[in-house]
Amino acid sequence: MKTAFIFPGQGSQSVGMLSDLAQSYGVVNEVFSEASSVLDYDLWQIVQQGPESQLNQTFVTQPAMLAAGIAVFRTLQQVQPDLKPSFLAGHSLGEYTALVASGVMSLSQGIELVAERGRLMQQAVPAGEGAMAAVLGLEDQQVIELCELAAQDQVVEAVNFNSPGQVVIAGNQAAVGRAMQLAEEKGAKKVVPLAVSVPSHCALMKPAADLLASKLAGMTFSQPQVAVLHNVAVQVYDDAESIKAALVEQLYRPVQWVKTIEYMKATGVEKLLELGPGKVLAGLNRRIDRRMAIDSIFDTATLSNLIKED
Repeated sequence: MKTAFIFPGQGSQSVGMLSDLAQSYGVVNEVFSEASSVLDYDLWQIVQQGPESQLNQTFVTQPAMLAAGIAVFRTLQQVQPDLKPSFLAGHSLGEYTALVASGVMSLSQGIELVAERGRLMQQAVPAGEGAMAAVLGLEDQQVIELCELAAQDQVVEAVNFNSPGQVVIAGNQAAVGRAMQLAEEKGAKKVVPLAVSVPSHCALMKPAADLLASKLAGMTFSQPQVAVLHNVAVQVYDDAESIKAALVEQLYRPVQWVKTIEYMKATGVEKLLELGPGKVLAGLNRRIDRRMAIDSIFDTATLSNLIKED
């Protein structure tokens, strides 16, 4: 069965994540130990003990989620070495996890890069000035158009096309508020503000993207060992410069997650494995294509179930 591994992004983190898996598989602690040595603070302690407010700071969340995804990936490699994916992909931040898993960059490089990415994002839009919200029950084009109406002299854009009928918007706090009101007036089933500290994937992130480009320019990347499907263009790249350009663009352009899953399905992928905390991507997938099988692996029970299935 043709399989793809997918990695979640920010929003799937929780205090205590992977504690069960770490008790049975030493590789989890090894991954977090390497991450902590790059960061100069104990990432595992924050992940396990919190406080939640600290874990949710974007410059901490990003390395925490990357480390968590790679910890699950390496655990799976250990117990199921013959299970080889045809594609790797990640939602937003998860794209970096996919690139580490594919061998494009080392874990240390990835941790250093996403910690800087988080810092640059927070610096570009100070806490309280930006916002994000999920709009449920409207067509993609409706959300795009209401954002255009709500923007006025500010920024609000459709930034995550997560599943049919679920689009995330981001931008200046006041403009997002206007867009949320318009969405309700247009008949949205639900409009939910998201608990985030930065408005990802919109034009407000362009200054951060420019600085990230400078950081990336000095990094050495390897050729992917497994094809990585990138968020913005929904394409696979083999060369370092194209991958770097995709990561820069991803910071201020929308995540095309529906198209990512559709691309995999069209190329013959029959099963997805979500590697990392939670079941967010599995939930989205049920709305994108219920016929495509998906398992979420994040603890010993879900890992055992996968082994039994195989």
